[in-house]
Amino acid sequence: QMEDPIQLKEEGNKYFQASDYEKAVQSYTQAIKLNKDKVLQAVLYRNRAACFLKKEEYAKAASDASRAIDINASDIKALYRRSQALEKLGKLDQAFKDAQKCATIEPHNKNFQETLRRLGANIQEKVNAGGALHIQFSTDLRVQKMFEILLDENSEKEKREKAANNLIVLGREEAGAERIFQNNGVSLLLQLIETKNAELILAAVRTLSGMCTGHKARATAILHYLGIDNICMWMSVDNEEISLAVCNLLQTITDCLLGQGKEEHHGKEEAVVLDTKKDLKMITMRLLDMLVSKKVSGQGRDQALNLLNKNIPRKDLKDHDNSRTIFVIDNGLKKILKVVGQIPEMPDCLPLTENTQLTASILLNKLYDDLRCDPERDNYRVICEEYIKSKIDPQDMDKTLNAIQMVSGVLQGPFDLGNKLLGMKGVMEMMVALCGSEREIDQLVAVEALIHASTKLSRATFIISNGVTLLKEIYKKTKNEKIKIRALVGLCKLGSAGGTDYGLRQFAEGSTEKLAKQCRKWLCNTSIDARTRKWAVEGLAYLTLDADVKDDFVEDEPALQAMFELAKTSDKTILYSVASALVNCTNSYDTKELVPELVQLAKFSKQHVPEEHPKDKKDFVVKRVKRLLKAGVVSALACMVKADSVILTDQSKELIARVFLALCEDPKDRGTIVAQGGGKALIPLAVEGTEVGKIKASHALAKIAAISNPDMAFPGERVYEVVRPLVSLLNTERDGLQNYEALLGLTNFSGRSDKLRMKIVKERALPDIENYMFENHDQLRQAATECMCNLVVNKEVQERFVADGNDRLKLVVLLCGEDDEKVQVAAAGALAMLTAAQKKLCSKMTEVTTQWLEILQRLCLHDNMEVQHRGLVIAFNLIGADKELAKKLVETEFLEILTYIGKQDDPKKQHIINVARDCLARCMDYGLIKPLSQA
Repeated sequence: QMEDPIQLKEEGNKYFQASDYEKAVQSYTQAIKLNKDKVLQAVLYRNRAACFLKKEEYAKAASDASRAIDINASDIKALYRRSQALEKLGKLDQAFKDAQKCATIEPHNKNFQETLRRLGANIQEKVNAGGALHIQFSTDLRVQKMFEILLDENSEKEKREKAANNLIVLGREEAGAERIFQNNGVSLLLQLIETKNAELILAAVRTLSGMCTGHKARATAILHYLGIDNICMWMSVDNEEISLAVCNLLQTITDCLLGQGKEEHHGKEEAVVLDTKKDLKMITMRLLDMLVSKKVSGQGRDQALNLLNKNIPRKDLKDHDNSRTIFVIDNGLKKILKVVGQIPEMPDCLPLTENTQLTASILLNKLYDDLRCDPERDNYRVICEEYIKSKIDPQDMDKTLNAIQMVSGVLQGPFDLGNKLLGMKGVMEMMVALCGSEREIDQLVAVEALIHASTKLSRATFIISNGVTLLKEIYKKTKNEKIKIRALVGLCKLGSAGGTDYGLRQFAEGSTEKLAKQCRKWLCNTSIDARTRKWAVEGLAYLTLDADVKDDFVEDEPALQAMFELAKTSDKTILYSVASALVNCTNSYDTKELVPELVQLAKFSKQHVPEEHPKDKKDFVVKRVKRLLKAGVVSALACMVKADSVILTDQSKELIARVFLALCEDPKDRGTIVAQGGGKALIPLAVEGTEVGKIKASHALAKIAAISNPDMAFPGERVYEVVRPLVSLLNTERDGLQNYEALLGLTNFSGRSDKLRMKIVKERALPDIENYMFENHDQLRQAATECMCNLVVNKEVQERFVADGNDRLKLVVLLCGEDDEKVQVAAAGALAMLTAAQKKLCSKMTEVTTQWLEILQRLCLHDNMEVQHRGLVIAFNLIGADKELAKKLVETEFLEILTYIGKQDDPKKQHIINVARDCLARCMDYGLIKPLSQA
């Protein structure tokens, strides 16, 4: 008897191959007893499982496979054998899971895919025939076991985490969600929430969200069971993760009540008429109550505002029903105004986050934009005016401060309405008076209000004449950094709004660098609150218009990093300010080109002619771009692009797109931009935003696509999203550089795969590419021809060439006769592929132009070996397509050309010589020519 487990395994393998399964089992069993190596043990168990499958002892096969899996959970052979055994034992649900694991490990294995399809069909048959009891019973037991683990305080942490994750996954599946719901699951989930354990609360809330998704009846039942008051209370907690999870649950319920999202049909549910209006109204009222409750955390208030922002205004203005907006204005406008009127520095302020008031201003704007007629807008304005008037009290400065803060908040929302509120009696005067107050809080609120009011020129002129002196005095006298920084931004903004630097340069005595240095100092000071540091960024957004300032700024590494860090926060103002500062630093703003004749005329008439600052010249701009790239600007921009659409405005998107385009200028930097997420970030910018922003982003994508490996720059399905932006640049309204780089990008893409070629065709790019093949501009014609050379590999493109009534083939033939060598290479390549793929095109080529033979001869005698080789391939295709075509060629001096090339002896040109000889051989096969020995 052998005592070596490896030898016993080999012996068992021989018996198995000889179909002697009994002896194979004996060998493997003996080896299992002697073996001490875990890896080998797993192999022995799975091999013995294979024997038991052959012997039809399925329970033993499943047991052995399980033992192998216990040793190695991803043992694909053991998993598949257990799946086979379980299927034979009738445990279809367990067999399906094992097959699913196999398919996950090897997704392209057809055997696993077929097994999954077969098992799925068998399970469905059993369900339809009432055989689902076993699966239901199994699921019920799993659900029960999960809750036992979760509710047992003594359970191991790892087991609880696993049970919580499994419950969330089960809740997302329709069958699992229904089993949880039918087995008292909602009550048990409520118990988990009441444990006050953050992890268990999150698991319960996320499971409830899954159960509500796409099922109106279940979502309504869960809403009523839990109670909207409880849901709002959970959302009010001072825990960002829990608050957000509860917000998602309430959003899911709201989607179901509104009939949005994936609505599935669930049999009897269709017969039940659910009156959702009452529930929706109740949810809205509770959310509005949350806005003014002191028991609600800042996170909770933000989530309530986010839900109102998302669900109240109409998604489509073509829908005439804006009743939800009217309801909120009538019942909650004053509550929203109370939030924007809060002053964080005051002791009675509601709990807020840095974003709460801005989110409330956005809600005010959305509600105002959703109104359909002047009477509705007048009602909105009257409510605001009456509420603000009720707060203005000369005897109570704290109340008056709240009123001014409200006006400031409205100015950040519906600006036209804010302008009207500024016109209310005493409001502007009160703002100016507060600037002169001794109380720092008065100055702080008044300065912020002046800044927001100065955006429109009509109001700014009043403020310039009344407020600039006050702001200058405040800046010089105050020791409070928060006020000082706001006063500085106010001066910057007033100078910009008034179309003059009166508020800024005079104050700075001609030195903006001094002010910018102070802003950078504030920006880097982490002891100052983030809200105040954001004002420093806004100041720099104005100050970096000065060339000296922007040059100093990019050299200040700590200031750049501080700005990038702040850019990651969800704040509309900060995103716009950061983007503005970066546009200034990269000189990516639009500049008017000075006409030399007009400059001379202006000098002659002794008018001032603006001159370019030395530090705005190309060398300095390039240096600043390199510095920003080194500092990690791409990662910051990519993070900014991910911000919510409410925060990331179209104007901010355009600015970010401008910066990206400036960063992509040097081909050497494009790899870095891709590596740091720039390629991915540019795609949404090219699809949504202002027209200018989309063009800039598309151009940046074209620059990357032109020279990068598409699989690296835009991995997976992302590459297909880039095609449309590139095609959008093939437009006569775009400049030549945009056309050229878009064509280079499409050429690169069309050389990668037929799926990409098909995508380019579907985006209707073919006619535009053909148009550029006619262009007088050499580079555009060359790029378009190269792109077409790659596209003709696609069958649909070939069919378009074959179709009657077009000059596509003629154009390609004529381009082969061009003097431009690069165009010839591309056109000859396209013609070679077309004539090889479609025999019809061989005869058609001789009909489209009388110059075809002359052009072909020129190609075959070309000095450029690449052109010559492609010409001979075309000739070979013509000869091979039809004997008559071959005869037509042989009867001309083309035969001499072939003979001349075929006789050559040059190793460098061997591939060319071989094609010429193949052409001659084919002619001999036709009997059109004879070998020299027979002649």
